[in-house]
Amino acid sequence: MHTVIGVVVVLGVLIFFHELGHFLMARWVGVRVLKFSLGFGPKIWGFVRGGTEYCISAIPLGGYVKLLGESPGEELRPEDIPYSFSHRPFKDKALIVVAGPLANFILAWIFFALVFTFQGKPVYLPEVGKVLPGTPAAEAGLKPGDLIIAVNGKPIETWQELNEIIKKSAGRPLKLTIKRGEEKIVVTVTPRLREVKNIFGETVKVPMIGIMAAGKARFEKTDPARALIDGLVMVFAMIKLTLVSIVKLIERVLPLSTLGGPIFIAKLAGEQAQAGLWPLVSFMAVLSVNLGVLNLLPIPMLDGGHLVLFAIEAIRGKPLSEKTKELIMKVGLAILVVLMMVVFYNDILRLIRKS
Repeated sequence: MHTVIGVVVVLGVLIFFHELGHFLMARWVGVRVLKFSLGFGPKIWGFVRGGTEYCISAIPLGGYVKLLGESPGEELRPEDIPYSFSHRPFKDKALIVVAGPLANFILAWIFFALVFTFQGKPVYLPEVGKVLPGTPAAEAGLKPGDLIIAVNGKPIETWQELNEIIKKSAGRPLKLTIKRGEEKIVVTVTPRLREVKNIFGETVKVPMIGIMAAGKARFEKTDPARALIDGLVMVFAMIKLTLVSIVKLIERVLPLSTLGGPIFIAKLAGEQAQAGLWPLVSFMAVLSVNLGVLNLLPIPMLDGGHLVLFAIEAIRGKPLSEKTKELIMKVGLAILVVLMMVVFYNDILRLIRKS
C-alpha cells in the first residue's frame, strides 16, 4: 500500500508541477492554453474558464497542457494566430519549453528548504560501526561503538571532519582520542593508501584507516532564510551530480545496469513513504532535479530536443518542413523506447534477483 501511495504522490506531484510550469509561462507570454488536465486518460470532471478547459482525469500520475497551434498541421482562424504557439518568436517558445524543467528545479528547492527547516540537515557522528581486519584501525585496537572525539588533540564532531583529516594526512600518523563507554583512550594510527571505488565505479587511491561509519546522525535545523540558501546550493549540487552521472554513463564508467525505471522508482517511493514524511520529501526533491535535467537533454520528444529544433529554425530564419520534423520525432521516440526497454529490463532483473 505504501508503494502505491508513494508512487502516485511522487510521480503525480513532480509531473504535474512540470506541466504547471509550461502552463504558467504560456499564459504569461500570451499563448492560449486549450486544456490543462490534472491526470491522464478519460475526463472525470472539468470546467471551462477564459478559453481554457480545466479538468481532472482518471489516471492520477501527473498532468498535461494542450497549447493552441502546437499540433502539426493544425488549422487556425486568422484571429487566433497571435495566440498560437507555433507562430510565436523563438524567445517565447523557448521560455515555455524551459519553464517545465525550471519548475522542477524550483520545486526541489522548496522541498530541500522545507526539509532543512523542519527536519534539519543530517550530521553524521564520528562513531565506528565496523573495523576492517588487517587495517591500521584494527592494529590500533579500535572497536565498533568507539566515538572519535578528537584528532591530534583537535576536537571533531562529524564523520565528514574525520574523513577530511584522514584524506589530507598523506600517510602521516594520526593521534585519535576515543570515547569508549565512560573512558577516554588515545591511540595512534597511520593511514594507508587503498584502492576503492567511488560513486561512479571508478578505482581511486585514498588514505584510509579501515573503519566504517555507524550511520548515526543528528539533525540540525536551520532558520528559513538559511534553509533557502542551503536548498538552492543542494539543487545546484544535484544538477551537477546528475550531469556527471550522464557523462559517466556515456563513457561506460557507470554501467547501464545502474539505471532504474518506474518499478524501481515505485519501490524507492514506497520505502521513503514508509520511513516518514521528510524522507519522502527529500526523495521527491532529488527526483525532481533528475526529471528537470533529463528533460533538458537534446533528445527529440523531450524539452531539450524542442529547444534545439527552435534554435535551428531561428538560425535558418524559417521553420523546418513537417516531413523533417516528423522524421526527427520518430528518431527521438525510438531513442526513448530503447531507454525505456533498458530500464524496464533492469527493474525486472532486480526483482528476479531479489526473489
